[in-house]
Amino acid sequence: MSQTPDNAVRQYIDQHSDTFLDDLKEWLRIPSVSAQPEHADDVRRSADWLTGKLKETGFPVTEVWETAGAPAVFAEWPSEDPAAPTVLVYGHHDVQPAALADGWDTEPFEPVIKGKQLYARGAADDKGQVFFHTLGVRAHLAATGRSTPAVHLKLLIEGEEESGSPNFRTLIEQHRGRLAADAVIVSDTGMWSETTPTVCTGMRGLVECELSVCGPDQDIHSGSFGGAVPNPATVVGRIVAALHDGQGRVAIPGFYDGIVELTDRERKLFAELPFDEQEWLRTAKSYAAHGEQGYSTLERIWARPTAEVNGIGGGYQGAGGKTVVPAAAFVKLSFRIVAGQDPARVEAAITQWVEAQLPAGVRHTLTFSGATRPCLTPLDHPALEAVARAMGRAFEQPVRFTREGGSGPAADLQDVLESPVLFLGISVPSDGWHAPNEKVELDLLTKGVEAAAYLWTDLAESLRT
Repeated sequence: MSQTPDNAVRQYIDQHSDTFLDDLKEWLRIPSVSAQPEHADDVRRSADWLTGKLKETGFPVTEVWETAGAPAVFAEWPSEDPAAPTVLVYGHHDVQPAALADGWDTEPFEPVIKGKQLYARGAADDKGQVFFHTLGVRAHLAATGRSTPAVHLKLLIEGEEESGSPNFRTLIEQHRGRLAADAVIVSDTGMWSETTPTVCTGMRGLVECELSVCGPDQDIHSGSFGGAVPNPATVVGRIVAALHDGQGRVAIPGFYDGIVELTDRERKLFAELPFDEQEWLRTAKSYAAHGEQGYSTLERIWARPTAEVNGIGGGYQGAGGKTVVPAAAFVKLSFRIVAGQDPARVEAAITQWVEAQLPAGVRHTLTFSGATRPCLTPLDHPALEAVARAMGRAFEQPVRFTREGGSGPAADLQDVLESPVLFLGISVPSDGWHAPNEKVELDLLTKGVEAAAYLWTDLAESLRT
């Protein structure tokens, strides 16, 4: 397999890193907070800024795509080789809210470099990780002598990820033809640590619901009626108690149908990671690991489905006692799902199970909010192997593999475009996503540029075969 020359890539990056950082800092000064209506103009200004900078980078097609909410950015740079595979890069240009009063040491939208760290809202999540592709593709061209990328390169940079991506699936369905790709690279993720480079292979999906149970038309006297009519709070409590069996498994019939089980190789690779469970517990502000028996903590949060009670209430909540049978009670539930589970089938199984738990004499409503599908790329997929090789060359050591326990729009890309999703990210846990003093490690940002520069030649050959 031919390779992009390492020394030429690094030399080009060194020569252009100052300009790259100046441009990134300019972008970071735009407070593109999608969750706050007063920043709607800033989100649009961010999209316009990126569109112009991508054109300056060399992308012949750069467009702002409108949605029912905030705008997205699309760019395309066709390869001169008509038979080259197509790769789509996903990221987002909106950011979380931030203010000095939140606990920042410096103004969150005035980038500051301290030593080898760049502090600003969006430095890691996700402007820094989006922007490294601009220098990466230029380094790729300079090192190979090409005038166009080795792949047909497309970018889709969303403007509402930090607001839950409410219009994202509609956007990609509307533009399915123009977004068609042989592989999708998501640069909105991280690595295990500064010294342990990793590539994520998948994310869990999510199903959320709220169950409301009503009994009498109003709170009634527990002495006159208690024990003789159904109590909604008791009903909700019993449902919560029945949610898991004694082994920590979700007790809903059919919940695990179709699940893609962990392979022995994956379990071995997870076990090799330098995971300190006690330190993890301190980070979680918790005191003991708990969950489905037969699985490690990393396996539970990355590769196993879960059911969690997010909130529960009903009846009298004030000081002292009030002897009533409450009229209503509720519980909010979330279910993380993994590869092989379909949100629609999971919702149907939950609905059937809940209805079977309810006694006569109560009314209920079960309301589901928007679901997110899981995504997973097999370890032996050639595109994943290419990403791992590119990261390994940049870091000059073999990379390891992880998954993400959370959920995101990457699954929509996999589902709608029917393409494998790969994760190329260089952020580390200490970067403080969504927190005060968010930062990115400048050395790692450079490694991201370098990995992106190597990736396109490798993917051009890997996906072709």
